[in-house]
Amino acid sequence: MITALPLRDYRSAIALDEPFRPLSPPAPARRLGVVTAEALRLLGEDPWVGRFALPRGLAERRRLLRHLLTVREPAALDPELLGVLDAVLGGERQVGPLVDVRTLPGPVWRGDITHLMADAIVNAANDALLGCFQPGHPCVDNAIHAAAGPRLRADCHRIMTAQAAPEPTGTAKITRGYHLPAPFVLHTVGPIVRGKVLPAHETALSDSYRSCLDLAAEVEKIRTIAFCGISTGIFGFPKRAAARIAAGTVVDWLAAHPGRFDRVVFTTFSDEDDDAYRELL
Repeated sequence: MITALPLRDYRSAIALDEPFRPLSPPAPARRLGVVTAEALRLLGEDPWVGRFALPRGLAERRRLLRHLLTVREPAALDPELLGVLDAVLGGERQVGPLVDVRTLPGPVWRGDITHLMADAIVNAANDALLGCFQPGHPCVDNAIHAAAGPRLRADCHRIMTAQAAPEPTGTAKITRGYHLPAPFVLHTVGPIVRGKVLPAHETALSDSYRSCLDLAAEVEKIRTIAFCGISTGIFGFPKRAAARIAAGTVVDWLAAHPGRFDRVVFTTFSDEDDDAYRELL
C-alpha cells in the first residue's frame, strides 16, 4: 500500500510558507505581444522544446507558449526565461477578470476556477501530480498549471520525487499558486469511474474532499477554498452523484470544525453540475 507523504515532509522543500516574489513585474497589456515573443525566443533555445516558427498575432503566440510549457518536463528554467514568463503571466492575470469568493452571494459559482480570488483552489490531478502534458486539453489540471506557470510543475515534481510513488487516490498535496489569484493550490486524485459507480468510488471521492479540507486546515493562512468538480471530467464520475457526495462531505466537515474556514465554494462549469449543486445547497 502506498503511503502519501505528509505535509511536514515537503513543506520546506517547496517553500510553502514564503510569499511568491516574481522576478519581473507584470507586463502592461500593450506589451504582452512583445514579451510573449521574447519568452518564445528563449524557449526555442531550450533543449526540451527546440526551435519553431514565431507566430505573428498575440493569440497565436500565447497559444504556442502555453503548448510549449504544457509539454515541457519539470527541469530547471533559466532565470532570464523565468523573469520573462513572470512578466507574461503576471500581465495576463491583471488583464483577466478576477472574482473574490468573499463577495459571492452563495456557495456555488459557475466559471473558470483560475479567475477566483480564494486563499486556495482545488485541482483535480492525476496520480503523477505533474499536470496534463496534452497541449490544449480542456481539463482543469491543464488550466491551473497554465495560469500558475512552470514553477507549479517544479514544486509538484519535488514532492513526488520525495514521495517516490504515485499519489494515492483520495489524498491531497498542497503547493503555492504562483501566478494564480489564489496563493495556494490543493492537488487531489479522485477515483476513475468506468461504468457503474461502486461504493469504493463514493468513498474515494469523499476522501478527496475531506483530504483537501484536512490539509488546508494545516495552513493557517487559508480561510477560503474553492473546489472544482473532482473526478467529474475525464475521470467519469457522474456529475449529480459527485455533487451529492461533495456537498455532503464538505457540510459534515465544516460542522465538525466550526469557524476554521470563512468560505468554501463549489465551482461549476456546466448546466448539469451547476443545477445539481444549487438543488443540494
